[in-house]
Amino acid sequence: MDVPSMAEMTARGETPEILFWVGCAGSFDQRAQKITRAFAAILTKAEIKYAILGKEELCTGDPVRRAGNEFLFQMMAYQNIQILNNYGIKKIVTACPHCFNTLKNEYPELGGNYEVIHHTTFLQQLIDSGKIRMKEGGQFKGRKITFHDSCYLGRANDIYEAPRKVLEVLDAELVEMKNCRSKGLCCGAGGAQMFKEEEKGTTRVNFVRSDEAIGTGASVIAASCPFCNTMLTDGVKNAEKEDKVQVLDIAELIAASI
Repeated sequence: MDVPSMAEMTARGETPEILFWVGCAGSFDQRAQKITRAFAAILTKAEIKYAILGKEELCTGDPVRRAGNEFLFQMMAYQNIQILNNYGIKKIVTACPHCFNTLKNEYPELGGNYEVIHHTTFLQQLIDSGKIRMKEGGQFKGRKITFHDSCYLGRANDIYEAPRKVLEVLDAELVEMKNCRSKGLCCGAGGAQMFKEEEKGTTRVNFVRSDEAIGTGASVIAASCPFCNTMLTDGVKNAEKEDKVQVLDIAELIAASI
């Protein structure tokens, strides 16, 4: 894929409309790389002038701050802010709610002020403006889809409608889980839990959440976070439903339907 970096674009004297913040999962996790590619393909199709930081992009510092290492968080944040400000970045789009929350709500107090948009909101804007159109009778038409609200997208930033509006254009049947929107159940990865062994209990949170999603009868669990995607995929495997239920990011659903 021909994905321009900020360094290349600046060398040509060009400025992108948006900076696509890829994030650690989107860069290094093999499953999340597919989400990155899907979103990049949508941006290209919609003729959006975008760039990534590439090797200049550090982790936002979300996991280390949640794990309690404030010093390391501020070190990482200041480095990112310096790079973003040097390039004169104004608008950032990211497919990770953790990056989104940190860039939007936690960087301003350290001098990083940007318009930060989650990719579900950006996809809704592209659909509403007619920049991307769905093909007739796509592969998800008539299928049951359930949407899992990511904690950092939903409860932390009150974004519930955008992802659902995006799913509506697929002509699928959206079925809600019992615990949805502000009462959505965590997938079990937030707060840096993704990177540690869980404490002892009777069952894993992601198994409970995945069982609830499977219980809706949906053949697709739509996610909007790479961490949630991992946890729900593990839950579906645990329930031995991989042949009947897919876990897909909203960007993948749209990329397959335009």
